Amino acid sequence: MRIVIPDDYQDAVRGLECFGKLAGHEVTVYHDTVTDEDVLAERFKDAEALVLIRERTAISEALLTKLPKLKVIAQTGKGMPHIDLAACTRHGVLVTSGVGSSEATAELTWALVLAARRQLPAEVASMKAGKWQSRLGTGLHGRTLGIFGYGRIGTMVAGFGRAFGMRVLVWGREGSLTRAAADGYETASSQQAFFEQADVLSLHIKLSKETTGIVTAADLAVMKPTALLVNTSRAGLIEAGALEAALKAGRPGMAAVDVYETEPVVDHPLLHMDNVICTPHIGYVEQDSYELYFGTAFDRLLAFIDGHPVEVANMDVVSKKD
Repeated sequence: MRIVIPDDYQDAVRGLECFGKLAGHEVTVYHDTVTDEDVLAERFKDAEALVLIRERTAISEALLTKLPKLKVIAQTGKGMPHIDLAACTRHGVLVTSGVGSSEATAELTWALVLAARRQLPAEVASMKAGKWQSRLGTGLHGRTLGIFGYGRIGTMVAGFGRAFGMRVLVWGREGSLTRAAADGYETASSQQAFFEQADVLSLHIKLSKETTGIVTAADLAVMKPTALLVNTSRAGLIEAGALEAALKAGRPGMAAVDVYETEPVVDHPLLHMDNVICTPHIGYVEQDSYELYFGTAFDRLLAFIDGHPVEVANMDVVSKKD
């Protein structure tokens, strides 16, 4: 089968142990992100299968009309807002869903918390410039960690906070508050109280129509001037432009961000702010996660090839083929 894998930024996929599962198939890998539909159509024109890396490339009705040979899309990761499933069904393209992983993103979240609070990027740059101890960092013990969204990743980050001796305060939907209380964590009385009290506030909410812009300029305006906001979830959770304006106003005093409205980022206002740490959406970009994501996607692709598809996201296409 002719398989195309786009968006492999680090040229990592061929080096994975699980890549051997595709032996005997014709595999083409691209290392950049392309948004132009005609360019994508040219790259994918002979593909019978696509293996997509998370949400990096959008699959639209217009693109599918130009890919008559495409039979199957194997998705890495669980989220699929970038795939028009209804269009895939109309064009007879089966889509298999991927698996999620919490550990890597939770670990990066905590790395960003530590780096920001102890001002590690600035200290490293200062030392390389020949200076010694240029500023004071701020510890975590005894301070308040706000967890917005107590799902799998939020639960892990809350555990890290507890291990560091922090007061953990949770806010979110009723399910989050119930689970957090059952685990012995304090829950906030309101969203405003949550933002007011947090010394470190970390977002762990799934982006949807309901949660887009759930963090408003008013929320950020009540944060402490010493507070840190961390976002390793999705940029769209924060009202457009609100974080940049809030940081300039000094509430919160710092941010650490791994996600952006449009990716990959060429330039962004946050990159030019001294009180922000920016990383290039690497929450899940880690060896074990890649082996899990791609190993699962390859297994599901091979199951399709063998005539026994599993974890199909658009089951209607199966009955359509029957």
